[in-house]
Amino acid sequence: MDHVLDAVEAVAVVLWVGGLWVIGYLVAPTLFSSLADRVLAGALAGRLFAAIAWTGFACGGAFLALRFSRAGRRGLEQPAVWIVVAMLALGATGQFGVQPVLQRLKDEVAPSPVMESRNRASFGRWHGVSSGIYLMQSLLGLVLVIRRGKAGA
Repeated sequence: MDHVLDAVEAVAVVLWVGGLWVIGYLVAPTLFSSLADRVLAGALAGRLFAAIAWTGFACGGAFLALRFSRAGRRGLEQPAVWIVVAMLALGATGQFGVQPVLQRLKDEVAPSPVMESRNRASFGRWHGVSSGIYLMQSLLGLVLVIRRGKAGA
């Protein structure tokens, strides 16, 4: 049974971390370089970032549930658990803290594009915060994948 639980945990990690990297560093840049309409590219990228955030909540929750079901409180001693907790916290900060601010800034100037409005500078700063959070989450995910590959931890 442990083998099955290990496999489910591995799939959760791969789905979440792989999705973070593919969407953030392959798909989103491709949208912006391929589509002439940057507003459309941003809207599509935003939907994808929201989808991977929710995927992360599900996969991170599954990871933690599996770890604690097998290790109990000893799970708190496992670095992988704390990496996942940090990734979830970053994802929640981005999804529920930063994204609503970005959306409000866009809504204030709609139907004009935010990057052609009085909110451009503020949007740029908050977008930078969002990008930094996403980068930290992606790098923690990479550490998680490497740790699992070395020690299964």
